[in-house]
Amino acid sequence: MKSLGLSLVFSLFALGAFAQGAQVPFGSLTSGEAQQVEIAADSLAIDQATKTAVFSGEVVAGMGELRLSADSVEVVYAEEGSVGAVRALRATGSVIFVSGDDSAQADSAVYNLVEGDVLMEGNVILTQGQNALSGERLRIDIDAGTALMEGRVQTIFQTEGN
Repeated sequence: MKSLGLSLVFSLFALGAFAQGAQVPFGSLTSGEAQQVEIAADSLAIDQATKTAVFSGEVVAGMGELRLSADSVEVVYAEEGSVGAVRALRATGSVIFVSGDDSAQADSAVYNLVEGDVLMEGNVILTQGQNALSGERLRIDIDAGTALMEGRVQTIFQTEGN
């Protein structure tokens, strides 16, 4: 059913392949402070005053089904509540988000776990199977399971007959 829905969505883009904005489904993430965030990187710098930690060099982060890789990831901790609760991730340089069969890449991204949204900016490419969308910004609403591509949107899609 999901592939039928995606085929329908991408078929609708055939007429407006160069539209300024496009709504598409994205992954199956959940919002809220992450219960567990696993991160691997070449180095780590911690700033207690700003409640941030910056991981650098081939960073790979995992939160449930979500995988994030980037050159650098800044972890912003919650100011209140449990110690070590992650509020947001700010990624820069060759950013790639993967959730299920969906993936998106960009120059930078902010994943706000509490509000349940992701903003990816700069040379964004969203792929879902053999279909792809590109634009300047991708806004992902995690609770709704949708994404909005903005800024000179272009698409490539495969119909079921191909």
